[in-house]
Amino acid sequence: MDTLILSQLEVRSLLGMGECIELMAEALAALTRGEAQNPLRRGMRLGDDRGLLGLMPGSLGGAFGLKAVAVLPGNHGTPYDSHQGVVVLFDGENGLPRAILDASEVTAIRTAAVSAVATRLLAREDACELAILGAGVQARAHLEAMLAVRPIRRARVFSPREASRASFARRESRRHAIPVEAVASAREAVEGADIVCTVTSSREPVLAGAWLAPGAHVNAAGACLPDARELDTEAVRRSRLFVDRRESALREAGDVLIPLAEGAFGEEHIRGELGELLLGRIAGRESPEQITVFESLGLAVEDLAAAAHLDRKARELGAGTRVQLGGLRE
Repeated sequence: MDTLILSQLEVRSLLGMGECIELMAEALAALTRGEAQNPLRRGMRLGDDRGLLGLMPGSLGGAFGLKAVAVLPGNHGTPYDSHQGVVVLFDGENGLPRAILDASEVTAIRTAAVSAVATRLLAREDACELAILGAGVQARAHLEAMLAVRPIRRARVFSPREASRASFARRESRRHAIPVEAVASAREAVEGADIVCTVTSSREPVLAGAWLAPGAHVNAAGACLPDARELDTEAVRRSRLFVDRRESALREAGDVLIPLAEGAFGEEHIRGELGELLLGRIAGRESPEQITVFESLGLAVEDLAAAAHLDRKARELGAGTRVQLGGLRE
C-alpha cells in the first residue's frame, strides 16, 4: 500500500466545512458510545516557555493514528499559523502509515466544525449576531462554521492588532457577503451578541461574564493549557457548561480549572459532553435566556475522523502525493 500525503492547500480543497461538521458529530457520538479511544494528549513545553509540542493518539472506525503538533503562539503576526504539524493515519490491519496530512488545516477546519456542532445543539435557533475575539486562522474558520448552522446577519471582530482586525473584516465581508465590523474593544464586540467565539492565544481572560447578553452561547476554542484561559470566572459560573471530553477538561482546560481552584463551583458544573447531547442522554439549553458555554480542547478522534475521510476522498479523486513507506520483511 502506498502512503498518501496531503498538503495544506489540498486539505483545504477537499474538506468542506459542511461535511466536516457532520463528520465531527459522528465522531463525538461514536466516542460516547464507546466505539473509539481518545487517551489524554501528552505534551512537552518548549524552551523559554515559548510553545508546546503535543502528541494526540487515538483510534476510530478500525483505524488508528495520532497528531503531532507544535503550538507556537509567537507565530501570530507572522506568515505562519500557530499550529504546525502532521496527522498520521495508520492502516488498521497491518499498521502501515496510510496517510500523512497537514495538521494546521485539519486543526483549523475540524475545530471550527466542532464549535458548529455545539452551536447547533446549544445556541438559540434565531441567533444571528456573532462576536469573534481573535482575527487569525480560527477566526476565519469559525465565521464560516457559524454561518453554516445559524442565520448570521452581522459579525463583529476584535483583535488587539488594529491592522489584523481591519483586514479580517474587509476580507470576510467580501467573502461571505455579510457585514463584518472591526471594533475597538472585546466588550464592544460581545455586548448584544447571540453567539461569541473566543479564538485567541491569550493566557488571561478576554471575555467577561458581565458582558454576555441573556441567551448568549459561547464557543471557547483558544485556550488549551491548565494555566491559560479566555473566559473569566463569572462567564463560566453564569453558564450551562458543556465540554468535548470531561476527562480532558478536568486536566487541561484553564477556563474550567482556574474557577474550580477558586471555589467558584464544583466539577458538577460541567453538565456533560457534546457526544451525550448528540445521543440525547442529557439536556442542552433549557430556556431562551440561559447562557451556554462550550469549552473546546480538541480531540484526537476529531483529527482521525477528518483524516480517514480525506484519505478516502483523495484516493477516489486521485489527489495528493503517494510515496512508499512501511517496513517490509525481506
